[in-house]
Amino acid sequence: MNLHELSPAEGSTHVGKRKGRGAGSGNGKTAGRGHKGQWARSGGGVRAGFEGGQMPLARRLPKRGFNNIFAKPLEIVNLSALNKFEDGATVNVCDLLEKGILSKCEYGVKVLGNGEITKKLTVRASAFSASAKEKIVAAGGKYEVV
Repeated sequence: MNLHELSPAEGSTHVGKRKGRGAGSGNGKTAGRGHKGQWARSGGGVRAGFEGGQMPLARRLPKRGFNNIFAKPLEIVNLSALNKFEDGATVNVCDLLEKGILSKCEYGVKVLGNGEITKKLTVRASAFSASAKEKIVAAGGKYEVV
């Protein structure tokens, strides 16, 4: 079998309707748009969320709180995940990515105190929760804010 011999499975593709190509095509003249009106015009129609002049849902619902568009969200790592490292190791973002604990890290890492840490590690991260700090120190390790 060669590349030029490949074809789609039978019935998986179909030829699209060619609109506005004469009366004999069954889809000529108005090309399925009907007569006149907003939807018959080129560029016609309404914007997303428009409800014909009725107050749109996005404006009817109450707004709560504050959403900071400039926030730089940190990735989260739990202490239990750090047990993958050898005793006495220094752990930073690159190590977490290498071990597959994180898949991406745009802005930094925050270590949370969920789970137990059994190894003595030096952990370098952007932020730590209070319980994570306590548990790292209790295990004989160190934490460093980078």
